[in-house]
Amino acid sequence: MSPTESRSPVSHRKLGIFGVVALIAAGLVVGTGIRAREEQGSKLKEWTDDQAVPSVAVTQPNAKALNATLDLPGRLEAYYRAPIFARVSGYLKSWSADMGARVKAGQVIAEIEAPDLDQQLLQARADLASQQASARLSEATLNRRKTLVASNFVSAQEIDERTADLSNKNAAVHSGQANVERLEALAGYKKITVPFDGVVTARDTDVGALINAGGGSGPAMFVVSDITKLRVYVNVPQNYVPAIKIGAKAIIALPEYPNRTFQATVEASSQAVDVASGTTRMQLGLDNSSGELMPGGYASVKLSLQRDSAPLSIPASALIFNGSGLRVATVGADDKVLFKAVTIARDLGKEIELASGISPDDRVITAPPDGLSDGDQVRVVGAGAKGKPATASSEKQAPKG
Repeated sequence: MSPTESRSPVSHRKLGIFGVVALIAAGLVVGTGIRAREEQGSKLKEWTDDQAVPSVAVTQPNAKALNATLDLPGRLEAYYRAPIFARVSGYLKSWSADMGARVKAGQVIAEIEAPDLDQQLLQARADLASQQASARLSEATLNRRKTLVASNFVSAQEIDERTADLSNKNAAVHSGQANVERLEALAGYKKITVPFDGVVTARDTDVGALINAGGGSGPAMFVVSDITKLRVYVNVPQNYVPAIKIGAKAIIALPEYPNRTFQATVEASSQAVDVASGTTRMQLGLDNSSGELMPGGYASVKLSLQRDSAPLSIPASALIFNGSGLRVATVGADDKVLFKAVTIARDLGKEIELASGISPDDRVITAPPDGLSDGDQVRVVGAGAKGKPATASSEKQAPKG
């Protein structure tokens, strides 16, 4: 046997052992790869399922009153204002008080020339004199007839007729006297007088102008206003009316005095809601003894609100308005969503004061994502996550590979 033939079985044996080892190694590599792939797939599924749960930030309602005042536009008016119209027709003879003039009660500020009225008064006085003469004649005749009754020269019927005639003549005298007094009173209105101390805030007439009696046509001749005290009128939305009490203080700001404010007091309420605007008209009293403020002007009114309890406030972004109405999304102890219907007390822009619907312990989602429903599981991040603030490392990373 040659040496080559003796080495051949040994070589075949080594090759067989090497093949078995290689096969076992290949099996281990394949098994390890499959197991690693399965683990990677499981991690990916877990990460995907975890990412499907939305992350939300929550906040608790703020029980501190954000603002104890209410800012509304208002209008200044004179405390007393009298448009003055003529009671007699004629032509303006003269006037003595122009716009801005301070006047006193009873002061004559204009005079009307009314010749027609003067002639009516002369006629009424003449008629009265005639009626008085007739009454005196009737009385004298009756007295003479009464002296002849005893001699049966006149009958009782004639005495009765004369007595009735005297009564008619006296009634005519009284009527004529009333007519004269009426015309005399009317003639007194030829002089235009001031009803109270104040300022002439308007004059819409001049010498020679035709004056028509009454206030039904045309503007007033004069407008006199008492501006030592002003009324401030403001329309308060219905839901704020209970928080504004009679006697409450208010701060008035005016554009002509940008660096000053004025104190006013709530004096009256209309106790009714205007159907068109949904507001209640309130009146405030404002001292103007210095005469700095002008009636008819615009004012910004800051009213003090008196409340029994502080309202809860939330960010405006937390409100949800859809077919179910106005709601907020809250997160329960099990991190599941619960929607609650709410009503707004005041809209302050970024913050909303709520009148009802939530409690101070609720966790309100600050910016609810679209498609959120009752019972949905969420992940709370931020300071609301069981009192622990969120960090960048707290978010799970997507598995690699």
